[in-house]
Amino acid sequence: MEVFAEFLAKIDNPQHRDRTEEVLIWITKRFPNLMPKIAWNQPMFTDHGTYIIGFSVAKHHLAVAPELAGITHFSDEIVQAGYDHTKQLVLIKWDSPVDYSLLEKMIDFNMLDKADCSTFWRK
Repeated sequence: MEVFAEFLAKIDNPQHRDRTEEVLIWITKRFPNLMPKIAWNQPMFTDHGTYIIGFSVAKHHLAVAPELAGITHFSDEIVQAGYDHTKQLVLIKWDSPVDYSLLEKMIDFNMLDKADCSTFWRK
């Protein structure tokens, strides 16, 4: 988690910081083979050099970025979980619970779908 310490320290709201840290810790424990890193000033996880999932913090939500393919694949489940989404982001409001089951599915999907990917982003 040391890689994310500076990012987390910059989150002014203690509840937002704690929630973000909770999610990042959960991923590092659940997916120990993923590489945590900061890129574009945001925490993310990669696998064999390819992007798997990333996060950003906004005033009203924690944004989860599983790439367009992840949003498209899980669109119905994202809505069923009570989250809004854009083409690239799942928006988890700060007062909403994190659906870790859905997060796990998105990460698993990206790891499998990008197993042979040799680029950072999907083409």
